[in-house]
Amino acid sequence: MNRTPSLRTTCAMAVAALALAACSNNGGSSSDHAGASSSSAATASAKPAASGGHVKLAYVEWSSCTAATNVVKAALEQKGYTVDAVSVSGAAMYSAIANGDADATVCAWLPTTQANYYAKTKDRLDNLGPNMQGTKLGLVVPDYVSIDSIEQLKANADKFDDRIVGIDPGAGEMDLTQKVIKQYGLPLKLVAGSGATMTAALKSAIDEHKWIVVTGWTPHWMWARWKLKYLADPKNIYGDAESIDTLARKGLQTSDPGAYAILDGFHWTAGDMQQVMAAAREPGSDPASAAKQWVAAHPDKVDAWTGSADTKGMADTGTAQ
Repeated sequence: MNRTPSLRTTCAMAVAALALAACSNNGGSSSDHAGASSSSAATASAKPAASGGHVKLAYVEWSSCTAATNVVKAALEQKGYTVDAVSVSGAAMYSAIANGDADATVCAWLPTTQANYYAKTKDRLDNLGPNMQGTKLGLVVPDYVSIDSIEQLKANADKFDDRIVGIDPGAGEMDLTQKVIKQYGLPLKLVAGSGATMTAALKSAIDEHKWIVVTGWTPHWMWARWKLKYLADPKNIYGDAESIDTLARKGLQTSDPGAYAILDGFHWTAGDMQQVMAAAREPGSDPASAAKQWVAAHPDKVDAWTGSADTKGMADTGTAQ
């Protein structure tokens, strides 16, 4: 079921588009999330990985997506690339890559969560396949909550303050949750916010031993922080286990084969991601520094991603090692 975007979502997408355009037009500026801005995809030229270049990554500010983006950014920077990491809404992430305003994302939750966005843009982008397998999403409650299925929410709505605490309104998970509310006939309101406001509400409820239900997913640092459980979904609206795919703009493989090869080589596990997310929450740390530390501590894994880029770059330039 496609919902008409709210004014808030529409405005967010417009702002994101302007931010992407600004990065494209100002190759020497810096980003809050990354290094110097990349040149336009249309003017990018083929370079071997060792000589670097510019790459623009689009991502949504979910903890999982932020961790993956910063790790790939750090891996590309090791090969001499300057990388922009641009935070956008879910819909804007897909349209930016499809329109060539961004080079890639490593945050495509498929085939269910972001199915609507993918269906509208898949003919204008390259899907490099999963970079992580076995992700999951659904409704999550603290383990002390004495229900186990979404069906049981209806009879206990008042205990949850008649609400489900969600994340950003443009997220595919929010659309799925609206379907859950309708198909299960739940008398609960889905409250939009962000990943941060969702976890803040979860912490507050747990501190007071109150009942709360939130939209959740795996991998996420909250599973290491608190004892939680998914509510069973007999109608399977949230779908089975998903993957997180890497998407690239059409033409990146030709214009920058080295960067394309690194993106294509990027694969890791939920355990890897959760290490980065946990480190980012340590005092004095942040997602970028946590990602750099993880990359430095796992040279064998990172070399497996980037080694093919060296080979591809040398082959395309006719050089020998």
